[in-house]
Parts: sequence; structure tokens; C-alpha cells
Amino acid sequence: MEEFIWLCTSLAFFLIVFACKFITQNPKKILPPSPPSIPIIGHLHLLRNKKEPLHRTFHNLAQKYGPVLFLRLGYRNLLVVSSPSAVEECFIKNDVVFANRPRSLAGKHLNYNYKSLIWAPYGDYWRTLRRLTTLELFSTKQLSMLVEFRKEEVHVFLKELVRDCGTDSWTKVELRHRLKKLSFNVLMQMIGGKRYYSEDEADQEARRFRELMKELLQIHGLSNLNDFFPVLQLVDFQGVEKRMMELMKKMDGFFQSLIDQQRRTRSDGDCIETKPTLIDIMLSLQQQDPEFYTDETMKGVITTILRAGTESASTAVEWTMALLLNHPNEMDKARAEIEANVGQERLLDEADLPRLEYMQKIYTESMRLFPPAPLLVPHESSEECTISGFHVPRGTQLLVNAWSIHRDPDLWESSTKFMPERFDSGKSHEGFKMIPFGVGRRACSGAPLGKRLMGMVLGALIQCFEWERIDGEVIDMAEGLFQSMSKAEPFKALCKPRPYAII
Repeated sequence: MEEFIWLCTSLAFFLIVFACKFITQNPKKILPPSPPSIPIIGHLHLLRNKKEPLHRTFHNLAQKYGPVLFLRLGYRNLLVVSSPSAVEECFIKNDVVFANRPRSLAGKHLNYNYKSLIWAPYGDYWRTLRRLTTLELFSTKQLSMLVEFRKEEVHVFLKELVRDCGTDSWTKVELRHRLKKLSFNVLMQMIGGKRYYSEDEADQEARRFRELMKELLQIHGLSNLNDFFPVLQLVDFQGVEKRMMELMKKMDGFFQSLIDQQRRTRSDGDCIETKPTLIDIMLSLQQQDPEFYTDETMKGVITTILRAGTESASTAVEWTMALLLNHPNEMDKARAEIEANVGQERLLDEADLPRLEYMQKIYTESMRLFPPAPLLVPHESSEECTISGFHVPRGTQLLVNAWSIHRDPDLWESSTKFMPERFDSGKSHEGFKMIPFGVGRRACSGAPLGKRLMGMVLGALIQCFEWERIDGEVIDMAEGLFQSMSKAEPFKALCKPRPYAII
């Protein structure tokens, strides 16, 4: 009852604020098209559909009101764009204007008060973090130095799959958990030089890590009314802020232990200079500039990489395998290409990927249909601007519906069909019609690693195993109701190691 009274009082307060705002609004400035709204809550009721993911809701609204859509969510303005021309205008003409991130409880409590790479405000601090990850973790040189970490984890992944399948009969397998474990371990090897998903259930540290990351992904995806009505933060409506603070306290302790372990290793003289981890690199930079490279800054970088990298790579491979089982001819073409370019006497590795052109087209087409982030990470306008002839006020949150652009029938022939051959021509990448890793100065810096890992895992699964659908039934391609593009149901299929697979 008390929460209800607080909510009513808060809504009354924002009604007064909105009234004042609209009275002073310049009538000559035309806002983008917008659906009818409800006083105080605006268009929040349109986004509470529990039967479809949010990117589909925005797509349906854009079909009715246009590719540049203006919504009011509580006290916040939201601009949703669903066309390449609007994306180009946002991130070429107005790239600096939209270089900031919106303020939120998640940015404050789960990202070290906006000190992580994803949520840091645009400026010198963000540019330094961006340069760190681009040059010291995701550069071609650094990725090549750490390739053995990725090969090791892929081998472990394949061996465990062979062990669970046996050698003589078809076995039903589920890939989601395995792929997430693989992605986590690859990233943690690069970050701290240690794998944190293990088969040893007695490994308390690994178990603790898995539980923390699972809770982090869940709470980070919550639709938090406190962000739309900040006055509700006075009572922590729904208790979300308290949960975030408690979780981050545990996460902070875990990340601090990683840094302290690496710090002790360095002091003992055991650092491996030829394969420095990200923590080791940041500790070296801390000695040069301790005021900037604080432990908190380092922990913000770590949590960003783990959160962004794990879901995207594992989800992309899962969707691609589902597509290939529903399109066996494409699976056969990919396997034939691998046999022609790699053979059957060794396992493919990252050096083979440039020669596997058809397989590259397969996972590119997969990311077109099922981009890991169907709605790109939100931006916020630092000043008013004009998009497609419409006025966009300062402080407007921007969402790009990549899923809608990737399936636009005016941009793509047979836009909903799985057709890897469409990428035979370089024209398929022209403009801003294909943006699975974002666009502009805040596009995903981890794209090179994601592509390498996805190609290597997908190629190994095709090279080393036979795959069949369970009872011959088409795999359900329904999307889950999540921020990331996850399948509603985990990928399951019949699997059998090929007799001459080298693992």
C-alpha cells in the first residue's frame, strides 16, 4: 500500500513537470512521428508486451509511424531509428552529439559509477579506455599473441562434446551452456590467464564466478521504472537498486581478487612477458599513471568485456547452428569447403578462416537475421539536433533497431530467408544496412575477436561432427524475450563425432 501511495505521488509530480515542459516548448520545432500517449507515463504501456521481444515492438510501431519514431517514457524522451539513412545521419553528421550514454541505475551501480567502457561519458576518460582495449586487447597483434588461449579452450570444448556423445551412436546435445562456458573461459584466459568454468564441482571459485555472472546478466536486463521516474529512487521502488548494490559488492570483491592475484604474480617475478594478460597490461600502465589506472578503472574494463563478449559470441554460434540444421545444403557446402581447404588430418585454426569464404558468408548472414544485439547499446544526445528533418531535443535517448534494418525488404532481397550467397557482392555491406557490431565512434571494439572465435568454433563443429535434427523436426527459431538475441528454446540436436575427426 505504501509503494502504491508513493507511486501516485510521484506520478502527480511528473504530471506538473510535463505540463511545464510542454507549455514552454517551441511550437515551430517539429518532433518525429509519435503514437498517442498517456499522461505522465507516455508510451511505456506500449513497451510492456510480454508476448514479443522489444525490437519487434519497435519494428511494428515503425511500420505504422515511420522509421524515425519519437516516444516518451516517463520523464525521458526516446528516439528509435530503423533506416540506414537515419543511422547515417545520427552517426556521421551527429556522431559527437550522440556519443554519450544515458544515465541509469545500471550504469551507476553495475558499472562503477559510469567508469566502464560501455557506460562512460564521452570524453578523455572514455577515449583512453577505448584506446586501451583497441590496442592492448583487440588489436591484430594482441589477438595473434593470445591465439593459443583460444585454441586451448576450443580443444577443451570439443573434447568434452566428444566425451558426452560417445563414438558410435547419435546423442542428443544442447549447445547453449557449452558455448557460454567456452566464451567465458576464452575471455578470462585473456583477462586473467585462468579459466573459471571447470568440470571440477569442488572448484568453489569457479562456481562462485558462474553464479555471480548469471545474476549480473539477469539484473542488468531488468526494465527498471526508477530510470523513467527518478523520484521512485527515494523509496527504491521494486527493490532493484538494493539488489544491484548487493550484487556489485560481490562482483567487486571477485574482480579485486583477480587483480590482487596478478599483482602478487608480478611481484614474484612470474609474469609471462610473451603472453601478457589484460590485467598484467593494466598493472604496467598503473605504474606509469596511477591516478588514471586505478583498481576501480581496471575493474570497470573487466566487467565490460565479460558482459559484452560472453553473450554475443555464444548466441551467434547457437543461431548459426540452428540455421544450418534447417538448411542442410548450406551445411554440406560449408563442410566441403573445410575439407577442400583444411583437410581431414588436422583441426582447422584461425589461420584457415580467411580461406573459408563461404563459411564467413554463413555467419554474416546469420548475424543479419539474428544480430546478437538487435537494439544497439543506447546513446543520448548532448545537444539538440535534426534527424530526417525532425527536431530531436537535448537529452533524448537513441536506440537503433538493427534487427529491423537487417530485415527491411526494401534493402534485402527475400529479406527473411537464409541466403549466404547474397554476400557474394560487396554491395551487401554498402551504407548502414548491416550493423551487427554497432556503428560510429562507440561501435563494438571487440568485433575482431568475436569474428575469430565464432569462425573457429563454428568451423570445428562442422568439421568434427555430424548433425541431425531430432525426429527430423524443423528447429524452432523463435526469439526469447531478452535484451540480447537469444533463442526462446536452447539449441538441441543429434550429434555424432565423425570417424576421422582430429581433436
